[in-house]
Amino acid sequence: MKHLSKLLVVALVFVGFNSIQAQDENNPWQISFGINAIDTYPTNDENNPFASETLFNEYFNVSDHWNILPSVSYVSVSRYIGDGFSVGARGSLNRIEKNGDQDVDDLSHYAIDGTIKYNFLKNTTIDPFVEIGGGYTWVDEIGAGTANGGVGVNVWFSENIGLTVQTKYKHAFEDYLVRHFQHLAGISIRFGGTDTDGDGIYDKDDACPEVAGLEAFNGCPDSDGDGIEDGKDSCPNEAGPKELNGCPDADGDGIADKDDACPNEAGLAALSGCPDADGDGIADKDDQCPNEAGPAGNNGCPWPDSDGDSVLDKDDQCPQVAGTVANNGCPEVTEEVQKQLNDYARTILFDTGKSSIKAESTSVMVDIIQILNEYPNAKFTVEGHTDSVGRESTNQRLSEERANAVRDFLIDKGIGSDRLSAVGYGEAKPIATNNTRAGRAQNRRVEINLIK
Repeated sequence: MKHLSKLLVVALVFVGFNSIQAQDENNPWQISFGINAIDTYPTNDENNPFASETLFNEYFNVSDHWNILPSVSYVSVSRYIGDGFSVGARGSLNRIEKNGDQDVDDLSHYAIDGTIKYNFLKNTTIDPFVEIGGGYTWVDEIGAGTANGGVGVNVWFSENIGLTVQTKYKHAFEDYLVRHFQHLAGISIRFGGTDTDGDGIYDKDDACPEVAGLEAFNGCPDSDGDGIEDGKDSCPNEAGPKELNGCPDADGDGIADKDDACPNEAGLAALSGCPDADGDGIADKDDQCPNEAGPAGNNGCPWPDSDGDSVLDKDDQCPQVAGTVANNGCPEVTEEVQKQLNDYARTILFDTGKSSIKAESTSVMVDIIQILNEYPNAKFTVEGHTDSVGRESTNQRLSEERANAVRDFLIDKGIGSDRLSAVGYGEAKPIATNNTRAGRAQNRRVEINLIK
């Protein structure tokens, strides 16, 4: 056994020199140990009179020709270098009692061999291979170099443990060492694969070698257990469906909670997952009238029409007074109203030759103010007229003063100044003859006319 220990050391050193290649392969190392048998008979060796003249003759005649040491008698170490190839070393020892048909004294036999192995298949239970190499064999301290070639098969019981059976022919370069077959059977152990995160998937095949994961995801984790690996999961810590990239959808509206402005209420994609009960395009959370459709400009509420004239308050220049669409929601001054207004205006009385309004005209002024208030957006011109008695320049001045006196009175009582203008026409626009008392009385008047 002391020779076997020496062989093991030499084998490990030999493999160490070759370990610089393919260090990223799964389980690159393989150690085998078991028993070996030496058979010199079926070799057709002309230098051995006790060998068969026919190659492979009685190849499986174990009882008559095989030399077997009933203990662990070989150890081999190999390193995978890629593309099915491995290199390694093997040390073996035996006791030779049969040289072909000849019984011999108890001869010691030990050998060290370098190997190059090619495996035909990958990741299979039945793993056949061929092997070539060379080495040195000693029989009773006399040794010679050999060239070796053989075949074998690994039968893997698990990822790492299997049975190896092989046979090889060893051709001696010196005549004093007979040619022979060596058969080996033993246990093989594969190891050396790196699994940094300990998830059972080697780093070489692990897409996430630093984080423990699942085989189904090439070693990547699925933290929330939703069947989507974390790297492709938009919500890796919350379970969700695949169609939402792994994100949950609490309200079931097809919008992931992370993108849903209303995650607990089913809504519309166009409104970021929020509902719109009245269908006005404004999310209920932003809609001041969620059950009544209205425009965004009024916060989702319909525009009011306070006076019921079919013109919305926002467009109604007279929102509190019913009017017409044509007049922007304000009432229109009809001919009848215009006539009534001037019927009142013509009864306004002034002190003789002055612009001061007589007290008895107060009630008339109140009637005029009521009419003007009914048409809040209408604008009027207060016109002053005189008869032809007296100087024309005097009449012109008097007509202007009386028109302004009426305008000032109306403004003082609340009529907007922007709605009223004043003009005096003097004696230029009579409505009756100035040749009679009655005619001159009609010409001395004030009119309030709509500005169109």
